[in-house]
Amino acid sequence: MGMQGKKVGSSIGPLFDQKNSYLEEEKNDFSYRNKMLTIIPMASNKQNEHLLGVRIPEEIHLTLKKEAKEKGVPLQAYLGDIIANRSSIITPEQRALPVFRGTPKFKFIDLFAGIGGMRYGFEQVGGQCVFSSEWDKYSQITYRSNFGDTPHGDITKIDENSIPDHDILVGGFPCQPFSIAGVSKKNSLGRDHGFKDKTQGTLFFDVCRIIDAKRPSAFLLENVKNLCSHDKGNTFKVIVDTLTEMGYRLHCKIIDARSWVPQHRERIYIVGFDPKKVANPDSFKFPEPSKAGIHKLGDILEDRVDPKYTLSDKLWNYLQAYAQKHREKGNGFGFGLFGPNDVARTLSARYYKDGSEILIRNGRKNPRRLTPRECARLMGFPEEFRIAVSDTQAYKQFGNSVCVPLIKSLALSIVEALEQQKQKPKNRSGSYNEERLLQL
Repeated sequence: MGMQGKKVGSSIGPLFDQKNSYLEEEKNDFSYRNKMLTIIPMASNKQNEHLLGVRIPEEIHLTLKKEAKEKGVPLQAYLGDIIANRSSIITPEQRALPVFRGTPKFKFIDLFAGIGGMRYGFEQVGGQCVFSSEWDKYSQITYRSNFGDTPHGDITKIDENSIPDHDILVGGFPCQPFSIAGVSKKNSLGRDHGFKDKTQGTLFFDVCRIIDAKRPSAFLLENVKNLCSHDKGNTFKVIVDTLTEMGYRLHCKIIDARSWVPQHRERIYIVGFDPKKVANPDSFKFPEPSKAGIHKLGDILEDRVDPKYTLSDKLWNYLQAYAQKHREKGNGFGFGLFGPNDVARTLSARYYKDGSEILIRNGRKNPRRLTPRECARLMGFPEEFRIAVSDTQAYKQFGNSVCVPLIKSLALSIVEALEQQKQKPKNRSGSYNEERLLQL
């Protein structure tokens, strides 16, 4: 047997890639390495760093060595990922979040999955996730900890034909500008062009090639509100035109999540239906605001908070001076200070830097940041949701995530439209229903 030493908590190199790993060769036994590798405490070194050893059975030693070589990292660093993330190596049966136990009503795939906000929303209404993709390794850790499987990596390297058939595609793709040079040239020459010409080089192109290959009955795409004005409106126009030309009937709307969580979070949602598979795609209606009224921050705040989340004097003085400077210039930049009866600003991925957009009043003390658990609640994640990464990574992940209760409401509306009796529609062409992008 081989033995490798590793510093506790150290992690170098990529995490295990489920697609290329020995785990899949072992019939998807997600706990296989966890069972085969023995972690052994070792004596401290001269720097007083505690060491752990990993006992490697001969039967998998060569396989691990080969994988480490393929990933371009030393075997010791590769094994370090097991030690550092051992608690995240779980079986699907050990997932943190409850799963729909009945016969699945539909199958869906989760693209640009992040930490699984879209997935959990659709699972709650009877969906079965058959494929997911997320390239960020820290988001993969959180996703795996809560759902029991690891998303596939870089979507640009995934063969669309290898993706399982599904009824609904969901994803929150990044906002990127499109180049119209190639399209304009083909127009001048009178040549046809399609989504490949319009969207090449963007991640939206990968969404389109998957939709084109798998033809789901419906899809839900989520993006920032500014998508509508991005690149002087060209980005949104290309997206709408492309999806419509692919034969889908679109419904688009900007929705503020404030009726589902105590946070102003405006996002645009693009819902599409294939009229060849859906009897009445125009029957879809966006969910209405909750009749329960606006939620308040007091609903998600913890009673006892670690003092480490209170701003230091230095940071608090800096934020006040920065805000005053911009007030004098007539700008609106500055921190946001909130109490339990307020509705917060939008939680962003930069929250880890100083927390300035959402600071909580803290009595006579300096204000404090939200804790990661409070951020999870602010996005509508349940208490069972595991936070398996550092505070810094958690803030980034929740800031990039979706409002889970709103996604659940959208999923219900989509499923209602799909459950209508299927029949051949008279008009098979795609079209676009903007609904004037009204805000709820």
